[in-house]
This record gives sequence, structure tokens and C-alpha cells, in this order.
Amino acid sequence: MSGKDLPELSNASLDWSRAGFDLDREALYEGVTWRRIIAFFIDVAIISVLLTALWAIVLLSWGLLSGLLTLMPLVPVIYHTLLIASRRSATLGMQFMGIEVRSQSGERPAILQAFAMTALFYLSVSVTGTLILIIALFNDQRRCAHDILSGTSVVNTHAEL
Repeated sequence: MSGKDLPELSNASLDWSRAGFDLDREALYEGVTWRRIIAFFIDVAIISVLLTALWAIVLLSWGLLSGLLTLMPLVPVIYHTLLIASRRSATLGMQFMGIEVRSQSGERPAILQAFAMTALFYLSVSVTGTLILIIALFNDQRRCAHDILSGTSVVNTHAEL
């Protein structure tokens, strides 16, 4: 196989130029709800490791770096925001489950849009518990309130288009 026979690498597996930025295709949303749930639990485990590492740093410094503990509430927000705005448009859990976040134009979310999605998620879940997430069961694109308000969708990375 020569170099010119190899497929061109892109930012994500989903070829958006072939999809024509049509986020109404059913294949994009098949199984997304369960994949999102599992991806979230994977992300919670990763965030837990990060928070444990932060505690370990504070303990190993004999408390001299205890000011770092003020960053603890920001760790999940920073984790989600930076990874959703990254080249892959997905957290590590989302990447493992084969889903990614896209704006309504089909582009990867900008950092501000990723932050809005993340902040709205944590705000809505802290106020309503997980009840707000039920909204995803009542629309074809399986979008949650924070997706709708931030102008994003979570789609299958390897969807057949």
C-alpha cells in the first residue's frame, strides 16, 4: 500500500464534508444516550484520579500547597471544557465510547461554547439533580438542556452516513 492509497487523517473519524453538516441524520444519534451515560462515568473516574492527585500533592507538601485545594471545584469544568474544545471534540470517556460534540453547524465547539455547555451541565444538574437530563429522551437528537442552550449536539463518531 503506497502513501497515496492511505486515507487522509482528519480531526475526528466522522467525515463532516460528506455529511454536509446535516445534523438531522438518524445514524448520528443511534445509541448516543447510553454511550453518553457510560462516557460520563468514565470521565468521573478520570476526574477522581485527578482530584486524588491534587490531594496527594497537598499532602506531600505537608500542607504548604493547600491553596491548590481551592481549584478542586474547577477540575471537572476545566477537564470537560478543554477536551470538548480540543481537536477531537470529546472527553476521554466520549472518545472511548465513540461519541463527540459538534456545534449546530457541524464544526467542533469553540472554547467558549465548550465552556457554556460544561457550565450549563453542572449548573442544571446541581439545581435539579439528574431530572433535567430526562429532556434527552423526548427529542430525536437526544439533546439535553445544556446541549440545546449551548447550541451543541453529541453524535456518533463512526456513524454510517
